[in-house]
Amino acid sequence: MTMSASLRKEPVILLVLTLLVLGWSAISPHDYPTWWLEVLPVFIALPLLLWTRISFPLTDLLYRLIFLHAVILIVGGHYTYALVPAGFQVQDLFGFERNHYDRLGHFVQGLEPAILAREILLRKNVVKRGGWLVLFVISICLAFSAFYELIEWFVATVSAEAAESFLGTQGDVWDTQWDMFMCLCGAMAALAVFSKVHDGQLERLAASGGK
Repeated sequence: MTMSASLRKEPVILLVLTLLVLGWSAISPHDYPTWWLEVLPVFIALPLLLWTRISFPLTDLLYRLIFLHAVILIVGGHYTYALVPAGFQVQDLFGFERNHYDRLGHFVQGLEPAILAREILLRKNVVKRGGWLVLFVISICLAFSAFYELIEWFVATVSAEAAESFLGTQGDVWDTQWDMFMCLCGAMAALAVFSKVHDGQLERLAASGGK
């Protein structure tokens, strides 16, 4: 078995791990309405990834970032973002005024979609590498973040009880602005840190015929 064939097993392993974490998360969560709202993106993404696994396989880097994003959403769905134990541990360690797990979630909300957008734009020849690619990727991430905030606003107008756990503002009047700022930081970090590695994986994927 070649190294390339071995590496392509990784998406299957990540899928199994995601399902295991999802199963744990569904057992006695903080409340099921919030759980469904938080993990809904995972239920949407999984069928899409399975459907495109042959016709449009992704790079290993992107699969790993999707897995990371999914786990953060799933854990947040189990506890609610404001009550994740790891967030309280960091809060106590650094003396923060609030649980910042949701900040991590929104940072990764920029980190993973940035590489996703970059991969699709490059592989579909929408734009070449350079300043326009950076602009397009960051704009897509911010648009997605703003759309997510609109969803949270809609939930808040429909059910104040569900919104309290789903929004997780913890009394911060600037929570929406912080969410979008962290998404921006995540997108910029992804482009700065992963672009070179991503380019290498895109070349190898193209050389293998996308298989």
